[in-house]
Amino acid sequence: MSGGGACSIVWFRRDLRVEDNPALAAGVRAGAVVAVFIWAPEEEGQYYPGRVSRWWLKNSLATLDSSLRSLGTPLITKRSTDSVSSLLEVVKSTGATQIFFNHLYDPLSLVRDHRAKEVLTAQGITVRSFNSDLLYEPWDVNDANGQPFTTFDAFWERCLTMPYDPQAPLLPPKRIIPGDASRCPSDTLVFEDESEKASNALLARAWSPGWSNADKALTAFINGPLIEYSKNRRKADSATTSFLSPHLHFGEVSVKKVFHLVRIKQVLWANEGNIAGEESVNLFLKSIGLREYSRYISFNHPYSHERPLLGHLKFFPWVVNEGYFKAWRQGRTGYPLVDAGMRELWATGWLHDRIRVVVSSFFVKVLQLPWRWGMKYFWDTLLDADLESDALGWQYISGTIPDGRELDRIDNPQFEGYKCDPNGEYVRRWLPELSRLPTEWIHHPWNAPESVLQAAGIELGSNYPLPIVGIDAAKARLQEALLQMWQQEAASRAAMENGTEEGLGDSSESAPIAFPQDMIMEEERHEPVRNNPPHGTRRYQDQMVPSITSSHVRVEEEEIASDLRNSAQDNRAEVPMNVNTQQNAREAVNQGVLQTINRNNTQLQHNNTVWLRNAAEDSTAESSSSTRRERDGGVVPVWSPPASSFSEQFVDDENGIGASSSYLQRHPQSHQMMNWTRLPQTG
Repeated sequence: MSGGGACSIVWFRRDLRVEDNPALAAGVRAGAVVAVFIWAPEEEGQYYPGRVSRWWLKNSLATLDSSLRSLGTPLITKRSTDSVSSLLEVVKSTGATQIFFNHLYDPLSLVRDHRAKEVLTAQGITVRSFNSDLLYEPWDVNDANGQPFTTFDAFWERCLTMPYDPQAPLLPPKRIIPGDASRCPSDTLVFEDESEKASNALLARAWSPGWSNADKALTAFINGPLIEYSKNRRKADSATTSFLSPHLHFGEVSVKKVFHLVRIKQVLWANEGNIAGEESVNLFLKSIGLREYSRYISFNHPYSHERPLLGHLKFFPWVVNEGYFKAWRQGRTGYPLVDAGMRELWATGWLHDRIRVVVSSFFVKVLQLPWRWGMKYFWDTLLDADLESDALGWQYISGTIPDGRELDRIDNPQFEGYKCDPNGEYVRRWLPELSRLPTEWIHHPWNAPESVLQAAGIELGSNYPLPIVGIDAAKARLQEALLQMWQQEAASRAAMENGTEEGLGDSSESAPIAFPQDMIMEEERHEPVRNNPPHGTRRYQDQMVPSITSSHVRVEEEEIASDLRNSAQDNRAEVPMNVNTQQNAREAVNQGVLQTINRNNTQLQHNNTVWLRNAAEDSTAESSSSTRRERDGGVVPVWSPPASSFSEQFVDDENGIGASSSYLQRHPQSHQMMNWTRLPQTG
């Protein structure tokens, strides 16, 4: 029986579960509920979800709908190109007076969610948002001066020493009173075409999407592989990780639940004196911390998926070579561990975190291709594709964050193979043409005697390629590129100091490196830019969003550079990070802020942003900051994020994020981070 009178809308996004879902819990407490999911992939622009990601979403939604129906209400699905407009239509057709949703942290979602609050509140609808899937909100984790951390170690140490623990996970509701959705029929959502169904059917053999299956996967990991995680996590030839990252990305399991259950194991093993178990827990929690940090970076540097966080990297002469890129994608580089990883990725949508490090490091250090190309390909092909996590991972590998890998470090895939695939079983599984090659030569067949190659049926350059680039040649080329980068930076600094450079205006911006043509989505939409009205008085419901002043908005066509070294001539000086962001935000509001979204071409990445930090504190019991202690006069935003795929991605156990970098010590200017208010996108 439907609930009479007014109802509430619970807007599901990447929080596809019924347990530990604060928005759903708030809706149930408020009375009758209409559960809604809006599929508007065009809003993501060039980050339209890939095939395997869409397959996972389809199955996850089916599980969520079944669970909601068992509790009393169906999941209403809507197909749209404008989520906010669709929400308004659902409000009108259901008579809802309140909308509840959980936070997301990527730049597009931040702007969209803020616009939703502006538009819906103007219609008299109460809008509330919550922290669904982070241990702590980004604005709650700062250094002693109230500034965001710029290194992972400092950030995670602060998280582990916060004066209050993360909120305990919530139980699922016992029942849900359904709202009247008789005039709000569901749209049929199409996530795959006929050409994709055969490939997608294979995914079901290995994966089970849905929140109930996520719960089973978590339990199985904690009671099984977790205890030996520290010893086995490097092994790429066996199931040694949690496989939770796709579940986390779609919000099928709460990170708070993961954290609390793992901590319970930690206490148990500590009491038993199980040192190995404690070490495993600490390492696994670090992977959870990296997931948190990816949201933290995305929130504080909203274009981290488009630009290097270290200013001097805008001068790096990336190699624009689509031939290299194609060979890498197809697993035809001539390096067995890299090729095996790339073929596994294409076949299954999955990669072990160690293999992700190997293939991405090869991409940016050996081939020296633009890291954004690799990140975009991961987005298109991974089951756990996650913008914030992938951006952090690729920035770390590229050395474009303060605690990333040394710029002059090249990992040799041959030696990496000895570590994570010592018996060659992983390579043989994905490279059948090398299956008869002895283990001694499996990771460097180019050194094998001709008699060994003949016995194994291998003809290098024919049925398996020779190395596309020699490691020694790559090292020499990398040193040359770094020298050119530092020379360009020095010239830029000198020009600024001598006053011979015009400044940092739009006229000095260089075109970014466009994605290769075969990566551009076929269904590219071109819709007009939507301008939101200037901000009025900020309310307690407001979340922190990037805001674009009208004088800063600039949309320009991307062009493929024939030689990136030309674009490296950009002589703008980098801007230190010691900018008072709050003051900038207040000045932007005083000027009158123009919120701008171009849903189709995702031109947001070209705009210069100011990150607002002057939202008022939500004092309600269900607010996103309800786990935070009250602060006198505190200026705190009120919103939060999705789930992540970074749980086990790019965790380098030997030189991971947070490890000290001798390279950065030799180049202290590298620690200066870009101010996104002034600098445009670079490659």
